[in-house]
Amino acid sequence: MPTILIHVPEGSFSGDARVSLIRRVNEAAAHAEQIPDEPRKRALCWVLIREVAVSSWTCGGADVGSQMLPCMAMIYLPVGVLDKVSRADYVRLMHEAFRQSMPLDEKRHLATSVVLHEVDDGSWGVNGAIWTLPSFARAAGFAHLQHLVTPQ
Repeated sequence: MPTILIHVPEGSFSGDARVSLIRRVNEAAAHAEQIPDEPRKRALCWVLIREVAVSSWTCGGADVGSQMLPCMAMIYLPVGVLDKVSRADYVRLMHEAFRQSMPLDEKRHLATSVVLHEVDDGSWGVNGAIWTLPSFARAAGFAHLQHLVTPQ
């Protein structure tokens, strides 16, 4: 049940490329977090894409917009959902989501930064209430964490 904030250069992912990116980011999140293929569970994956003016994006203080396509994903999820292997898988899958969604005429080198922010248990509010890992496991259906869910 992640919240994913994506930053891309203005105009770099529009039309079909944006649709593809959103679909692939959702698939990457569901795979890494072991969210079942159920619409109600998958609807808990929030994705926000923000476009940044190309001139506002620098690397090492230099404007590199003509040479590279910098893309950033900040992923917020509850601590305890990922292990070492799934973290690495998540980062790889997110990079692939960007790569596979690039417009065919894009010639710049793709450079991605994916940051996993694992939110401490009891530090995430949902609809005015604090949720803990069992709450998230119940709502998102994390396959590997169903042992935390108590029957209602």
